[in-house]
This record gives sequence, C-alpha cells and structure tokens, in this order.
Amino acid sequence: MKALTYAIRGFGRELRTGEVLVLLAAVALAVAALTAVGFLTDRIGRGVARQANEVLAADLRLRSPDPVPGEWRDAALEYALQTAETQTFPSVVFAGDLSALATIKGVSDNYPLRGSVRVSDRLFGEQHVADGIPSRGEVWADGALMARLGLRVGDYVTVGESDLRVDAVLTYRPDQSIGFASLAPSLLVNLLDLPGTALINEGSRVGYALLVAGDESAIDEFYAAVEDELPQSVRVRNQEDSSQRATNAADRAQRFLSLTAVISLLLSAVAIAMSARRFAHRRMDTVALMKSLGARQRFVISVSCVQIVMLGVLGILIGSAVGYAVENGLTVILADLFASELPGASLRPVGLASGSALILLVGFALPSLIQLRNTPSLRVLRHDEMPPPPSRMFVAGTSLVAVALLLYLTIGDALMLVIVLGGMLVISAALYGVGRLLVSAMGRSRGGVGIAWRYGLANISRRGRDSAVQVVAFGLGLTVLLLLTFVRTDLLEGWQRTLDEDAPNHFVINIQSHERGSIAEIFQSGGIAAPRFVPLVRARMTEINGESIKTREYPEENGRWMANREQNLSWAESLSSSNEIIEGTWWPPDYDGEPLVSLEEEAAMELGVGLGDKLNFLAAGQEISLIVSSIRHVNWDSFQPNFFMVLSPGALDGFPTTFVASLKIEEQQNNVLLRLVRAHPSVSVIDLEVILEQVKGIIDKASLAVQVVFAFTIAAGVAVLFAAVQSTIDERRFESALLRALGVRRRTVLAGVLTEFAALGFAAGLLASAGASILAAVIAVQLFDLDYSFNPMLWVGGLAGGVVLVCVSGFVAVRGAINVPPIDVLRAA
Repeated sequence: MKALTYAIRGFGRELRTGEVLVLLAAVALAVAALTAVGFLTDRIGRGVARQANEVLAADLRLRSPDPVPGEWRDAALEYALQTAETQTFPSVVFAGDLSALATIKGVSDNYPLRGSVRVSDRLFGEQHVADGIPSRGEVWADGALMARLGLRVGDYVTVGESDLRVDAVLTYRPDQSIGFASLAPSLLVNLLDLPGTALINEGSRVGYALLVAGDESAIDEFYAAVEDELPQSVRVRNQEDSSQRATNAADRAQRFLSLTAVISLLLSAVAIAMSARRFAHRRMDTVALMKSLGARQRFVISVSCVQIVMLGVLGILIGSAVGYAVENGLTVILADLFASELPGASLRPVGLASGSALILLVGFALPSLIQLRNTPSLRVLRHDEMPPPPSRMFVAGTSLVAVALLLYLTIGDALMLVIVLGGMLVISAALYGVGRLLVSAMGRSRGGVGIAWRYGLANISRRGRDSAVQVVAFGLGLTVLLLLTFVRTDLLEGWQRTLDEDAPNHFVINIQSHERGSIAEIFQSGGIAAPRFVPLVRARMTEINGESIKTREYPEENGRWMANREQNLSWAESLSSSNEIIEGTWWPPDYDGEPLVSLEEEAAMELGVGLGDKLNFLAAGQEISLIVSSIRHVNWDSFQPNFFMVLSPGALDGFPTTFVASLKIEEQQNNVLLRLVRAHPSVSVIDLEVILEQVKGIIDKASLAVQVVFAFTIAAGVAVLFAAVQSTIDERRFESALLRALGVRRRTVLAGVLTEFAALGFAAGLLASAGASILAAVIAVQLFDLDYSFNPMLWVGGLAGGVVLVCVSGFVAVRGAINVPPIDVLRAA
C-alpha cells in the first residue's frame, strides 16, 4: 500500500519529464494505431464476409429440389432473421411468334437480402438499383432474352398460361452466375405470379431456396437448430467463390492497413525501449537515496512498476480515444465500399490494443527496471557507480519475444511476421555494425577540422556504444519512414496497375464455332478489336488415378465439390498472360502427344493431385484421360477467361465446343452489343462493370485509408527520433554547461551537436535506404504478389532525410539543454 501511495504521489511530477512524455506518446501511438486499424479491419472483415455472401443474395442459402417447409421459415423467425424465397426453373417463353429458352426465377418480398438488383429502362442503357421486386403481373427480363424475342420495355411476354408485362431490363442480380454455365438468360418474376403460369406441376424440375440473413451468431444458431433435420438433397451454402475478385481486393486492403499498423508498432517499440532506458537511468539517484534511507528492493521495484502500469493505462486511454476517432473518420471514407452499411465495431480491437501496449511495456521496460532494482546505495555519494546491467541475451530475448507475440496477435500472419520482424532484425544488426565502424572512424579522423566539427565527431567517438545504439534507432525510424513514404506509393500504384484500365468489362458466352467470324466483323465495324475466342467444353470428372471421385478422400473441404461439379475444360497452345507456371512445364509448340492438363494451384490442392496424376472425364458420352503436366497460378483479377483446367491442343478434338470471349466496351459503344444479340440471339453478354467498379472502389478508398493511417507511422517515427536524442540529454546538458563555463560560445556548442547528428543521420540514412529498398521488394512480391520497380528517389530521400530529420529532431530536443544557464547545471551536479 505504501508503494502504491508513493507511486501515485510522484506520478504527476514524473509526467513533466521529457523521457516519460516520449514513453507515454509511444504507448499512445501504438494503441491508437492498433485500435484504429483493428476497429477498421474488424468491421471491413465482417463487411467483406457479408459482401461475399451477396452472390447468394443472403448470408445463408438452403437450396432444395422440394418446396421449402414452413418449419424452416418459422425457425429463422425465432432467431430474428430475415428470410426470402426463390423458385428457379427453365422454360420456353413466347413473344408473338418468337420463342426462347429462359431461366425463370420467382422471388418473394425482401429479395435480395444481400446486395441489390440493377435494372435499366432500355437495352444496354444506364443502370440503376431496383426498388424491391417486380410487381404482380410484371417481369424484369435479361437483355439477351429481350433481344432474342425482339421485346422492348412495356411489351408483353407469355410465360406458361400468363401474359406478363416487361417493366425493366434486368442487368444484374447478386446471385447470378458470371461463369460460363448460365447459358439461358434470366426472367425475374414475382413469386406470387408463378401459380398463374401453371408451369410448376408434379415432376417439374424446380430449384427451391430459402434465403436467410441477419446477425452472424444468430445465423449459426439457426443452422445448428435445423442442420439435423435437413434432407440429404438440401445443399447449404454460406459463401461462393464468384466474388473472389472483390474479396481479394478487400483482403489486400486489410493487409496494407495491417502492415502500416505493424510498422507503427515496431517504431513505438523502439521508442519505448529508448525511453524506458532513460526512465530507469534518471531514477538511479532517487533509488540510491531511497535505499540509503532503508527502502528495500521490493519497495523500489514496486514503485517503478506501479508508475509504469499507470503510464500504460494512461497511454491506453489516450490511444483508444484517438484510434476510435480516426476509425470513425476512416469509416466515413470507406462507407461506400460496400453495398450495405458496415457492421458495428466489436470490442476485440480495444482488448488487443490494450494487451499489446502492456506487452510492449513489459518487453522493453522490464530489463531497464531490473537494472534499476540493483542500483547501489553508494551512488548517493558517487554518481559514477552503476548497477550491474542485465544479461544482454535476456534483454534481447525478452524484447524479441514481446515483439513477436505482439505482431502475431496483431496480424495473425506468419509470413508477414517473418518478413517484417526478420527484416528489421537484419537491418538493426547492420545498423549497429555501421554505428561501431562510424565510432571507430570518428576517433581517428576528427583532427584537422574546426572546433565545432571536432566537438561533434568527438562526441560520437566518446559515447561509443551509445552512438551505435542511436544509429540503430535513427536507422530503424528512417527505414520505416522511407518504406511507407516512398514505397507505399509504389505498392499502391502497383496494386492499381493490377487492374488495367483496359481490363475487359464484358464476357460474351455461348458462341458457336460458325459464329466467330460474324461476331468479329460486328465488333470491328463498331471500332472494337475482334476478341480472342477461347474454346469451352463441358465435362464431368469421373476418376482420379483410377479411383472413383465418389469414394475418394480429399485433403481440402472443397475438394469433393470441385471433383463433382460440372467442369469447364479449355485448351490452349500458349500460356495466357494472366497465368504463371509454378510446378511442371507447359507443353511445347506444335505438341501432338498424349492429352495433358494444367491445373490451377488451388484446384490441385483441393483435389489432392500433383504432377503425373491421371484424371478421367466424361464429355458428351466419351471418356477423356489426362495426365497432369503443370500447376498454374492464375491472376483472377485480370478479368480474362481463365479456367481451373486447361488441356493441351488436340485433347478436345471432336467434342461439342462453344467459345467465350472477353473485351472492353465503352459506354458509347453499347449499340454494338445491341447489334450482336439481335444478329446472334443465342449468344449471351455478361456485363462485368458492376464488379469492376466494386474492385476499383475498394482499391481507391483503401489507398486513401492507408494514407490516413500513415500519419501514425510519421508520429511514431518522430517519437523514435526524440527518444534516441533524449537518451543522452543529461550528458549533453552537462557537457554544454561545462563548455560554456570555459568560454565556448553557445553557437559553437550547437554547431558541434548538429555536426554529430548530421554524421549519425547520414550513416543511418545510407543503410536505411538500402534496407527499405530490399524490404520493400520482398514485401511487394511475397505479401502482395505485386511487381516492384526500383525507385532512385528513395536513396535521395534517405540520405537527405536522414541528415535533415535527425538534425531537426536533435536541435529541437537539445536546444533546451544547451540554453540552460551553466551555473544551474553545475550546481545540480
């Protein structure tokens, strides 16, 4: 109790000292960065999961060949969940003498529960978000269907025994497939109109679905309640791969934000380590006096620990408040990334930030407190008496464990942990080595220059290990500032380049072989380059290495689904620009051997197959045997026609083949699409503009968010620079007073100090430039799968910034020490 009372009484006085303010700022910055990014990534993460479910138009979809029982709906209502129903089936529809096959989709009120339906007032006209669902007696028709039947908005279409009015052109619904399987255009109908069509009878092939949306925990409870009652024929889905592009973009945005927060934390850790060292050193005289008056080690260490904890709590409160305010601002910036409002923030980031702050304090302040505990009482009389330092291995081990644990709790990404922490360790070791070389060089080369230069260079040599430690602190601060000043711009620009301005925004599917020439002429006559027609054959896998896919065990949960789904097989002579071979080899030009197949890496992993394995397929009643010759990485962000399985030339000869194509079409060129679907009514055009806009929006907004979060890194870098200067401020104050008492002018003393900082800053900036360049290249390639190009301005900024930033921060920090009257300092000594 006495220790607690003593610590509380002295805490206010301690807050007025420079090193404690830096320590408090470092803790607050670490918490603010973690809280802001933690709140944001937590909300974005749940928002991304919700957005990924837009391809279901719900959070959970129960699809069945039989009508949805009322018990399922009632169970969902018990958990306060929203529900909607759909009924989907193929049917021929008529308009006068014309007819066409369509996918009839009946929907109930509340559809869609996630995402939105887009419609237009005319074919290939401007899209807008639909309000609700089609009214009774009305339908929304796919543009391809309207072109095939020669319909316009306001015309009537016959569906079974009902004549329904076309109220709008259906351009997009969230649960539509953007793959190559949906060849029949859609007709969206009010579910209440389906009985009047008399199309659904006993034996009809109808897909019934119950859509459910709501709180994530309520969804889980609902599914647990009905899971055992669901028939085997019911297929349950809670996510789809169709939104992979948008999900990948949002995931990459979160990784950018996490990287910024982690580097801010590393800087804060360095600032805390430097400040804690001075915190302990400044208290040695007080501890020695306390011990000489009878205080025990337990009391001494208790007082210091209580004050450190109080400092941590204050830093947590300040940092949490700042982080929450910044997160609110970032939420406004990112609000339109998602079709629906972002989920509310959970308290998890606050707990993580608070725990991280305590880990930082324990890991980086504890070694200094252990040394403080051993301060000898004799120091009251002899100020040069120092306590024995703790084991360097203990200090390094404690600090490394603290940082490693903190980073893992923060990002949960082992690869990022190894790259960032490993890179910083290597750079720190190199900086320390350069610092020791600088100390040695300054000791031999300070003659022959002016008094200010001799004083500054002598300071570097005389302080020895402390100068090397300052080079490490300055260098680490400069490394991450360079990394996130210059390189973050390069990374963001590289990310934006992954989505080319000329990326295709339309897919054209179900093209027959004899239609390719005519379609190419239509595009060319409209000023659009003829697309590349990619062949497509539908097939089903039957065996893997002679074992039936029905009985085979799969290493991944999705492996059985991947094996049993209807496959889109294609063939190619050369490797697509959006593909990269990571195992095996691509077949040579003019290949004419046994049929080979190249697998996409995730498909190969889920199926549990590798090079040399044999896959059997059934296509159009014929067996195909294929040998796996390579594994590919596919850039799905390219919006090019890509496939899980690509075959060698000749492997699909003689099989019924359709073709697909992707191309970029400007808004003013939409009349070409109208001509296309009228000339070739069996061809379907899929508009990807909605998805492209979504991905571009995520990239643009996330880039802006990274710029905002970067402010934490700037502040943490400044804290490191000040902490490094503060670590020697007492010595500088005494030296300045002594020199001025001997007649040296204040300007000369200040020039000497700036010379010292300029030399330290140049050495730190040189190595920081090299470290930032290497670390940026590794981060770009390994973490973000981006190409990195060398930026010479990084070296210019590193060297100039090293000298300027270190000199400015040093000047601001030591100016007060130099201006103190010499008599005051000498009397206190």
